[in-house]
Amino acid sequence: MNQVNRRNFLRLAGAGAAAAAAAPVAQAMGPDAASRPVQTTKPDTNIADAAKTPRGPNAMPGLYPGRVALVRNISSVKGNTIVEQEVHDMIARSMLELTGEKKLKKAWRRFVGPKDRIGLKVNPVAGKSLSTSHEVVRAVIAQLEESGIKRSQITIWDRREFELHDVGFTAENYPGIRITGTEQMDSEGLYYGKDGKLYGEHMIDRDWYYWADVEGEYDEYTMPYMVNGGKYSYFTKIVTRELDKIINIPILKNAGMTVTLALKNLAFGSVSNTGRLHAKLWNETCAQVCAFAPLRDKVVLNIVDGIKGCFNGGPGANPQFFCNYHTIIAGSDPVAVDRIGYDIVLAKRIAEGLQKEGTPAALEFMRQAEQLSLGVADRDRIDLREVTIG
Repeated sequence: MNQVNRRNFLRLAGAGAAAAAAAPVAQAMGPDAASRPVQTTKPDTNIADAAKTPRGPNAMPGLYPGRVALVRNISSVKGNTIVEQEVHDMIARSMLELTGEKKLKKAWRRFVGPKDRIGLKVNPVAGKSLSTSHEVVRAVIAQLEESGIKRSQITIWDRREFELHDVGFTAENYPGIRITGTEQMDSEGLYYGKDGKLYGEHMIDRDWYYWADVEGEYDEYTMPYMVNGGKYSYFTKIVTRELDKIINIPILKNAGMTVTLALKNLAFGSVSNTGRLHAKLWNETCAQVCAFAPLRDKVVLNIVDGIKGCFNGGPGANPQFFCNYHTIIAGSDPVAVDRIGYDIVLAKRIAEGLQKEGTPAALEFMRQAEQLSLGVADRDRIDLREVTIG
């Protein structure tokens, strides 16, 4: 088995991954997008299998279906620096608004218990300039600790462990907290172990999978990002075996005319062999993967890092389109959270002259998620609790 050097792999595969991520929204990019019907002929999937596992007590949309707390604070960024104390206060306020509690500890304890193994799902895909911010993650950790959660119970995770390290999610920066990912490399920068297998192969759970009638075929440079080819996308053991509760912390950013927030961060971050899914099943993957028990029953809270984000060029990192949204969005309902996040990004895109109105295609994955009983996509049925501080 050829050993893949990290630098060459990232050069060849990284750009391809970013391009693939933009493919699903291509149908929303043309001038007639608003009137164009959503494609209905799709490859088969095993979504029917998701319902075979009874819904757990924490199943999406969680404790507060259709409820979203949004906190804005213009003081959260000074110069180009995020102000951590302001962010801490914003997250605290969002938790109180979401739950109706007066004490922060009680608000957090509605979602997590003293013995839970808790995973923080961050997003480092676009690199240091557009990663889930450390200020937001540290604030979440601090409030979990204040609520009686030990650092040893907390895991920061994403699909690619080496991307986490690249943006500063390391043991040195987060002492006492586990940092892990599905796709891994060793200290020499190699993706294959002495047994000839990718390290990522040992991280996937073949008992849990998303099957789709689309073949995954990859060259040696791309395979470490996919773990396996074929028609099966396996869930990571991180979500199937190693965590009891998941707190999802995506970034407020666009993907073409739509957004890549709570549902996308979870779905494409939790299974292998995703390259095959972007072109034909992006909307379906965002919704359907989240309907399987390892995500559906464990994701108890979504906190969108909207302090900084982007309104164009996403999900990659193009500084030309970065902006300060000065916003935190929180909810147990990932669909409602995505719907509110979409409105914010859409308003910015309209203000910047990138489009004149929203498109039905941009909301398709949210509609599908609603049909799977994962949350509320209908804006008129969302209880938005909006607060400005600072």
